[in-house]
Amino acid sequence: MNMPLTAMLQLEMGKVTVLEAESGQARQDYLQRSLAQVTNAETWLLRCDRTEAGPWAGLADLLTQILPQVQHHAPELITQHDYELTRVLPALQRSLPVRYPSLTDIAPQQEQIRNYPADRAFRIIHGIIDFLAAWFEQSQSNRLIIACDRYDDSGGLVRIFFTELLRRCGKQLNLSLIIAIAPEADPDVVGKFDPSLIAQRISLDLPHSATSIDLQAIKAQVCELQQRVDNDAIEQEIHLPRLIHYLKLCNQPEQVLTYQIKAAALYTRRGFYEDGLDYAQAALAQLKQCHPDGEKHWQIDSLLYTCYVALDKPNAAFAVLEAAMQRTNTADDRFRGCFMMAMLYIRELEERDIAKAEAYLEQGLIELARTTFSEEEKLFHTTFNRNGLALIRYRQGRHQEAVELCQWCYQQVNAVIQPDQHRLYRSVLLFNIAQVYDFIGNYAEAIQYFTAAMELDPNYSEYYNSRGNLYFKLNQPDDALDDYKRAVELSAPYPEVWANIGQSYRRLGNWTAAVDAYSRALDLQPQQFSVLVARAQVLEMLEQPESALADYSAAIAIDPTQPLVLANRAILHYGIGQVSAALNDLNQAIALAPEIADLYQNRAIALTSLGRSEAAIQDLRTYLQLCPDAEDYTEVESQMLALRSLN
Repeated sequence: MNMPLTAMLQLEMGKVTVLEAESGQARQDYLQRSLAQVTNAETWLLRCDRTEAGPWAGLADLLTQILPQVQHHAPELITQHDYELTRVLPALQRSLPVRYPSLTDIAPQQEQIRNYPADRAFRIIHGIIDFLAAWFEQSQSNRLIIACDRYDDSGGLVRIFFTELLRRCGKQLNLSLIIAIAPEADPDVVGKFDPSLIAQRISLDLPHSATSIDLQAIKAQVCELQQRVDNDAIEQEIHLPRLIHYLKLCNQPEQVLTYQIKAAALYTRRGFYEDGLDYAQAALAQLKQCHPDGEKHWQIDSLLYTCYVALDKPNAAFAVLEAAMQRTNTADDRFRGCFMMAMLYIRELEERDIAKAEAYLEQGLIELARTTFSEEEKLFHTTFNRNGLALIRYRQGRHQEAVELCQWCYQQVNAVIQPDQHRLYRSVLLFNIAQVYDFIGNYAEAIQYFTAAMELDPNYSEYYNSRGNLYFKLNQPDDALDDYKRAVELSAPYPEVWANIGQSYRRLGNWTAAVDAYSRALDLQPQQFSVLVARAQVLEMLEQPESALADYSAAIAIDPTQPLVLANRAILHYGIGQVSAALNDLNQAIALAPEIADLYQNRAIALTSLGRSEAAIQDLRTYLQLCPDAEDYTEVESQMLALRSLN
């Protein structure tokens, strides 16, 4: 007989236990009984099957159980994390207004010309981690145990959430995580965790129990769910996955296809590109079964293209689009396809081809003239096409032409389209002009255009980060800091902006605040070479050599080909008496950059300390050869004479 899990092993805090057993009611009951025997701990058993509950399955249940307590004792935490919470729990949108909605979220569907970058979803994850960490600390929880059943059926975002929760807060929160998976689960499910955080893997012999299906009850639920999903955007976001699952059980392939496309579009618009891709691929397979030449093909292909591009898979996007353009026979679709293909050639493909990109844009104008669009729509799409040409001119170094094209587009939109329409597109055009001015070094002009874009879309945090970068380039760190702080306020946790805040504090001479900001950036995203180096340098200024040494070592582990970072670490090694380690660093640095004279002078110091005067003399000689006009030439010659006298 299987012993309860908590009796079989001592759950380690800050680590994950992997339970392999057949999926089904027996495993769920086993976990429930085991958790029931735990004392002096808060426990949760979560069902992480995204088939019915969608991309946030499991995490959504955890938040739903916790929120009433938070609302009662710390409602300010809910307000602070309104954006992240409403993304994971769409039903909250009815009672929890998001304080800072951007046009990307609230523009009418026909005006949504910008998708969020993929890292927005990761920011949501870290915002939820911040929320939970703050709540559990405030509630003074002693011990937390979270068991995730059907973890191998969870969504990609939920897996990232739990790996990051454990990495960032596992020990701090006294958290133990249990993930229950099938014996045949993909190894990558567990492989997402740092191996050092896996406490134990155990296998149990439990019976597989298939879930019984009451088809009549499911059919009744389908009718109810369809009414809710078809008439309410929030209900659609909540129930689409379950509706699709039930329609499959009821063998309704046509309706399955319709809602799969809706789900793919929804998750793509939200920036949940892996989930959008899954539903788009499922829709494509469904379409091939139902209608090999169906009219919905282009819609699915467009979604696949968008997801592949966002997930940095341009070759897959190209293959999908190329096949779609060969298949389509409508000018409306060919026009769109020409623009998308142009963007691949100018922005995404490893082998960029500006000439092909421009040719596709010109062909797009020909196709546009043949479309069924109204004259106003044609003008709007013409500006979109010419905005693409502006990008090409920018990449060609024809910057003034790029600016003039963007300005022409902006003027045309203002002349024809009502002021309250296409505010998002107008802001993007202004942003594009600002980027060109930034590139050519006209920072003052760039700031004016960024400011104009922000007036149209005042809650888009990325704009503040970009304008802050310009203030920083103009050596106005106080203004930069104001923009960076506003970017943080408008967004879920944003590692890039925290790194920028660190740079601003550093320039202002506030070393302690700089270290705190760098640390926040690294907590969110540890593998940041430049941030580790920056924090190490500031820690040196604060006379914390051991901490600086640890950061330099972490940076070198990421990129061991940086000679100056090796040299910095060598200086620290030497300062704490680790002369051999310093010499080893300098040897590596010189092997990477034999033309840097100072490296030889530094190595000569280390060699002298180790009593290797002949080698030190040779390094000083090399230093003088590389720097014949060095101000310390005479001093170095004196050092060489002193070393010769020792021999």
